[in-house]
Amino acid sequence: MESIIRDKNLWESGRQKIEWVRKNMPLLRGIEEEFSKTRPFEGLRIGLSIHLEAKTAFLCKVLAAGGAEMFVTGSNPLSTQDDIAAELVRCGLSVFAWYNATEEEYNSHIEHVILNKPNIIIDDGGDLVSLIHDKHPELIENVIGGCEETTTGIIRLKALEKSGMLRFPMIAVNNARCKYLFDNRYGTGQSVWDGINRTTNLIVAGKKVVICGYGWCGKGVAMRAKGLGADVIITEIDPVKAIEAIMDGFTVMPMREAAKVGDMFITVTGCKEVITLEHMQTMKDGAVLCNAGHFNVEIEVDRLMKHAKNSRKARHNIVGYQMDNGNWIYLLAEGRLVNLAAGDGHPAEIMDMSFAIQALSAEYLVKHKGNLDNKVIAVPEEIDNRVARKLLRYWNVEIDTLTEEQRQYLDGWRID
Repeated sequence: MESIIRDKNLWESGRQKIEWVRKNMPLLRGIEEEFSKTRPFEGLRIGLSIHLEAKTAFLCKVLAAGGAEMFVTGSNPLSTQDDIAAELVRCGLSVFAWYNATEEEYNSHIEHVILNKPNIIIDDGGDLVSLIHDKHPELIENVIGGCEETTTGIIRLKALEKSGMLRFPMIAVNNARCKYLFDNRYGTGQSVWDGINRTTNLIVAGKKVVICGYGWCGKGVAMRAKGLGADVIITEIDPVKAIEAIMDGFTVMPMREAAKVGDMFITVTGCKEVITLEHMQTMKDGAVLCNAGHFNVEIEVDRLMKHAKNSRKARHNIVGYQMDNGNWIYLLAEGRLVNLAAGDGHPAEIMDMSFAIQALSAEYLVKHKGNLDNKVIAVPEEIDNRVARKLLRYWNVEIDTLTEEQRQYLDGWRID
């Protein structure tokens, strides 16, 4: 099936971007070299839906080096970079994606990947897995298993598993320590503020920043906001996380109160209707809103657009909406994932760890074909530790190891 991209002639800048991240992703470079020799995916088709930018493109090339026939699309209409898509096509991969796709186009691109009968699915948010279960169950017999990149996708997979409808094993890449401790915290923390700052060109210091959700991603966003000089407010539904936020030095309050005092609002919960129209109607003039959760449902954008008195484009990726009281509030990147829809996503070094987990987990699926239950399964500890140890070696860092006596002490129950 022929690729569907915006312009195949854009490949040169895409090549430059991929080469840049490749130089800064030593784990994937090492896996690429290994896969080129072992060819673990020889004769297999991999369908991949992840934010289609340079780091993802390098992962695709690594999997292709392992023998895979790649069928690639994005996981968000505003995060696809057309020059990256063009370079992958030039390198012989099949790509179905372009920037700013309509909902119909986006769904069509996802379906093109599925119709190519992938043996392995690598998903970010669960769209590929949902589509094959909902519309093309006859193609499931081709699937060995898959990997899920993000928290939102794992929530959907768990629901599918609980219903008894999950038809193949899915590895929860997001839950690996080498993923969530670094990607979700440090990656999201930096990339969200990269997207906000480059889009707004506003100072953060001295502003009241409201962060909705204090999971690993929320912790990272809050940490960086504090470092930029913001007065940070956290909203939460989990009492334990609320306590944690307070002990980390942040103010905690319900959204109905935070809406009245915040200057900037960032949703990062994985849930819908976190900031409602009613909240927005109480916000101060000039409030800035954005979303760092996977789907654009955390802010009630549709109701905002319908009820606003006026709207205007304020800058690229910023639209202002005038409320009934005359105040203007400003929405970034249509309420989509701000670090990718208005930026380049996580730093290369962070995605090196996450995508190393992805690549090795895909290899694990092939090696254990037919021996895994149709469940959401954890990344094997040996893969997590292998990635961590490799990275420490690249950094020329040594750590201690247990002596045999220490090992026996930890494994035993007697204290002697």
